[in-house]
Formats: sequence, C-alpha cells, structure tokens
Amino acid sequence: MKILLASPRGFCAGVNMAIETLETAIRLYGTPIYVFHEIVHNKHVVDRFVREGAVFVDRVEDVPEGAVLLFSAHGVAPEVRRVARERSLHAIDATCPLVTKVHLEAIKYARSGHRIMLIGHEGHDEVIGTMGQAPDAFTLVETAEQVDALPFGPDDKLAYLTQTTLSVDDASRIINRLKERFPQVVGPPKDDICYATQNRQEAVRLLAADADIVLVLGSQNSSNSQRLAELSRERGIRSHLIDGAGEIEPGWFTGDETVVITAGASAPESVVQDCVEWLRTRFDATVEERTIRQEEVYFPLPKELRAATAPAGSPRA
Repeated sequence: MKILLASPRGFCAGVNMAIETLETAIRLYGTPIYVFHEIVHNKHVVDRFVREGAVFVDRVEDVPEGAVLLFSAHGVAPEVRRVARERSLHAIDATCPLVTKVHLEAIKYARSGHRIMLIGHEGHDEVIGTMGQAPDAFTLVETAEQVDALPFGPDDKLAYLTQTTLSVDDASRIINRLKERFPQVVGPPKDDICYATQNRQEAVRLLAADADIVLVLGSQNSSNSQRLAELSRERGIRSHLIDGAGEIEPGWFTGDETVVITAGASAPESVVQDCVEWLRTRFDATVEERTIRQEEVYFPLPKELRAATAPAGSPRA
C-alpha cells in the first residue's frame, strides 16, 4: 500500500485564528466562555474546547448577561450582534476575514439596490450570517437548475456572492448559468471561495488521478470537507469522509492500493497522522507527501484580544 499525503491539507488561516482566539480568551477570562455556534465545524476541536470549559450555544439569549461570547469563524448576522449588545455581553469576533469580505460585499450591493443571489447551502452557519447582512436583498441558489426558476428580468439590478467553502466547479457552473440568463449580473472583483478551499480541492483533483481510494479527514457538517469527498467521487474514485481512524473499515482495502489522504480546513493534523499510522500498522504502507501549493497566509487575533494581550507600553492595535 502507498499513501499519498495531500498538501496543503487541514487547518487554514481562518481556522487557526479562530482556535487561537478561543484559546486566548479562555486564558484571559477563564471559563465558562460562550461560543455562538461551533467555533469551527470539527468534532475533535469542539469536543476539546468543551472539555476546557467552552459552552457552545445556538441562541444568544442562552448566554448569561455580562458573560464573554465569542462569534465563530463562520460569521454572524447583525441581529446577533444587536442582541449581544442588549445583553451587555463581552463579544469577541473570530469571524474569518474572508467571510467578513463577503459580508461587506453584501452590504455594498444591498445599499446600491441590487438583488443578491447567494450561491451556497441552506442552513450553513456562514450562509445564515451572510444573508443576515441584508435579509430582504437575498435569494439563495444551491444548484444551476434553480437559476432557471429565478423570478428576475433583464431590467433588474442583480449581483451574486458565494459561500467561501463551496466546490469551485459547482460554483462556476452556477455563476456561468447566472451570466447566461442575466447578462447584467455583477459579482465581486475577486473570487469569494477562499484560498484554502481552492487549494485543497486542487490537490485532490490532481492526486485523484493516481488514487484507488481517497480518505478525507473532516466532520460531516464541514462543507469544505464534504466537497473534497464529492470531488473524488465525481472522478470515479472511492472516497470516505471520516472524523478519524476509528471510523476506518478494514474492508475498504485489499492492501495494495494507492490511498490519498487529505483533510478539510477545520480538521487537526493529529487525526491525519492517526490514520497514516493505522494504515502503516495494518498494511505496511509507505508514505509520500505531495505538495501542490505552499500556503503562508496568516490572520491576526481579533482587535479585542490584540489590545488585551499587548505588552505594557506597546501601541494599542
């Protein structure tokens, strides 16, 4: 058996920032610390923080007045921020800057009178937060076929935005259909799909040509991890989305396969290495790392924490 370790894989800059934000907040303020929705969509990360005293909530009203509340990497609607202020919560914003970019684009288009088609998945935390920036302006589009049913005409001012964790191929199909049907539609000057999502998809797309099976490390509610598994299957390669080595089934293998292993942007490297060791132990697998692209993106802590952690006498962030 041969293992091809896809690189880049695993944590992106936004996930690293969100995790470091929660770690720092726990160190500064103690526990319990409340987090609106999961800090990132990964079971291992969430379970770890629960053990450390974080409390994950789906309603701001469930947070005691005056407590510390952290907004997750996926972003929140203005209404959530308003309720947090009403309850005198100490809010810390760990929204990924690439999601914030989409929020600002949404506000800009809504103010200029555009109807906005958001390409994304209904119910995803990021989609809820983005549509909450201008609820009356948005229409959610999940498939290219839905474009044909949109009730707009040639005189309507239209714009599109995308969830940051989509399949690049799926998003392109929908955007192309929108442009065919509505030549007047406008979009952001740069892709909304984040660099890490694109890089991980590119790695899987290239390595799948050499693979018999693909293992994607990530949780079932992780959109970008789901897309990696789908991308492999679309190329006729058996693919499994798993949270860790405990979910691997020996019957998936005969022992002479080439196995590509990758990880979604919220999956820890430790679970990748656990799977590598599982295959090494049972199938005497060799490992080769295949690097498709280097990543050097870094996002600083939110300003609320940069100020709190600045050394005495240093300039405030």
